[in-house]
Amino acid sequence: MTRPAAPKRHLSTSPFKPPPAPAPRHFAVGDQVTHDMYGLGRVIDIEDGIAVLVDFGSARMRITSPYSKMTKL
Repeated sequence: MTRPAAPKRHLSTSPFKPPPAPAPRHFAVGDQVTHDMYGLGRVIDIEDGIAVLVDFGSARMRITSPYSKMTKL
């Protein structure tokens, strides 16, 4: 079993610029989304930057921030 690679951190002494911070993803109630594991769904509730509740048809899932596997359509 292998571990996922740890994110590389930027050293202050590096001559290269730090990588840009990922843009926060904002969802609104009613947005149609797709998730890598659960598929197509619709946002039905939002917990202020903590999580969103999504109805995927067969199940309702609470997806927590940073929403890396979910994109807005």
